[in-house]
Amino acid sequence: MNLSVPQLLIQLGIALLLGGTLAYLFWKQRKQAKQMLAQQKAAPPVEERPRQSIQVQLQAYERLLLLAERISLPNVINRLNQNDASVREMQAIYTQNIRQEFDHNIAQQIYVSNEAWEAIRNLKDQNLLIVNQVASFMPPEATGSDLSKSILEMMINTPKASLHGVVAEVLTYEAKKLIRL
Repeated sequence: MNLSVPQLLIQLGIALLLGGTLAYLFWKQRKQAKQMLAQQKAAPPVEERPRQSIQVQLQAYERLLLLAERISLPNVINRLNQNDASVREMQAIYTQNIRQEFDHNIAQQIYVSNEAWEAIRNLKDQNLLIVNQVASFMPPEATGSDLSKSILEMMINTPKASLHGVVAEVLTYEAKKLIRL
């Protein structure tokens, strides 16, 4: 597939825009995590809370950690990849699954901090953005396997583009903090 200079520049511009967006989301997530840590260190310890309340919160953090794993792009691709699907069909399958997983766990936000919920929401939004951006680069005749391969290559080539690790750290930290109470 030979690209003309204008096509190459357009694709390069889109790639830079995607990279900039991902870098911004990553920076924002890191900043929120640092602010959360500073607030938690400054806040006085919470006195006795009912044991059952803490259990419910821990279960919510556990569910959100599982959600983060389920919507991580390598896991989505591994779980849903269909070799006979077109690129647009796979794009729809991936985005629909990520949204469904998120929607299924939306009530968990009641039991977790705003920062933790924001982290999960940013992860979902980032993954949808990556799937849609990578799919937009694919030619119409590309297959679902081509899309999967391109997403995985992007994740390997830019490992810091994924918020998954940061989200897992935030959720784990908050859950451990609850255990120590």
